[in-house]
Amino acid sequence: MNRGFYTIMAAQFFSSLADNALFIAAIALLAEISSPDWMTPLLKLVFVLFYVLLAAFVGAFADSMPKSRVMFITNMVKIFGCLLMFADVHPLIAYGIVGFGAAAYSPAKYGILTELLPPEKLVAANGWIEGLTMASIIFGTVLGGFLISPHVASILQQLHIPVIDWHLNTPTHAALTVIGFLYLVATIFNLKIPDTGARYPNQQHRPSKLIIDFANCCSILWKDKLGQISLAVTTLFWGAGATLQFIVLKWAEKSLGMPLDKAAILQGVVAFGVAIGAVAAARMIPLKKSLTVMPVGVAMGIVVMAMTVVHSVWIAYPLLILIGALSGYFVVPMNALLQHRGHVLMSAGHSIAVQNFNENLSILTMLVLYALMIKIDLNVNVVIFLFGLFVAGIMLLIMRKHAANQREHDSLALIGESKH
Repeated sequence: MNRGFYTIMAAQFFSSLADNALFIAAIALLAEISSPDWMTPLLKLVFVLFYVLLAAFVGAFADSMPKSRVMFITNMVKIFGCLLMFADVHPLIAYGIVGFGAAAYSPAKYGILTELLPPEKLVAANGWIEGLTMASIIFGTVLGGFLISPHVASILQQLHIPVIDWHLNTPTHAALTVIGFLYLVATIFNLKIPDTGARYPNQQHRPSKLIIDFANCCSILWKDKLGQISLAVTTLFWGAGATLQFIVLKWAEKSLGMPLDKAAILQGVVAFGVAIGAVAAARMIPLKKSLTVMPVGVAMGIVVMAMTVVHSVWIAYPLLILIGALSGYFVVPMNALLQHRGHVLMSAGHSIAVQNFNENLSILTMLVLYALMIKIDLNVNVVIFLFGLFVAGIMLLIMRKHAANQREHDSLALIGESKH
């Protein structure tokens, strides 16, 4: 890996670290204004909404200029969203603006990997990126819980910044100040990312043409025998992962009796497991064997259901690490395969935009279903059981589809041989 890759990793780490700390701070803000419980998952919903709404446009935007510049611009949008929370704008609106920046940031963040590295290094690169992303989730969620804890918040509120005469009036304002600083650090690293020299001059600019072009890219990737399987798996993973974040918070409250600042640590524990699985996959699974990890996804769904019988923190920790490790191990090779197929079939920015659209549509759908289950006051153990059953069941269906594709491929190969 070259120096540019490590600069990209640093920029991604601090930007993601701030995103996840801000997520916990936004949940605390909702609690401060006495919002109903079902509104909490809507935070993630408004964050990913722009991934879906802007999907047809962000790929072209990412390919319209050097991706380092795209990452810088979109990180500034995230800073603006963070600042809106200081102005007492509703957390759903402010966090939605951060999601707008993240949606435009993502195609550049992943697309630059295919420009910078050869295909044989993509699994390892994805392992590093996903591992580091999970590390940022671990530290981000823990940092968010740490910053909103009464003791730390009181210390931060006593700080005074004389140059700009900024008084930290509330605990969440104190937390937001630290988070804003992290976004600034990410911005500095964005400026250090090298220009790969890749250019895509024939970009569409008319919205109607972009939508038609995007729909065509979606069709190409879903019709590709390898692309459709890897896209289906990553789509399921990200929808399930986003929902699991909220399930863990609710489960920690109901089954383990933990407040938000402590429950946030459990989210970090899951992410720690994902990092372990991601690194293991990067070391052990080459790109050509990426499809062999699918049974691990079924196992993850089954293990999730074990949460329903756990009421001890000391059992919860290893269980959540195992769930995370299984997740990381099966998603990293599939993500690398999807990126490779997308890069072969279309441009880097467009393929990542298609991936983001499908994955975040899955997140939106699963979060809406979760919010409805919370609104009707469904027991958290029932929610967990249904969630695990759903993940395992869908993975089995994807495996059956892949087996059918293989049989079709073998049959066509035999027909071709018989003609000769």
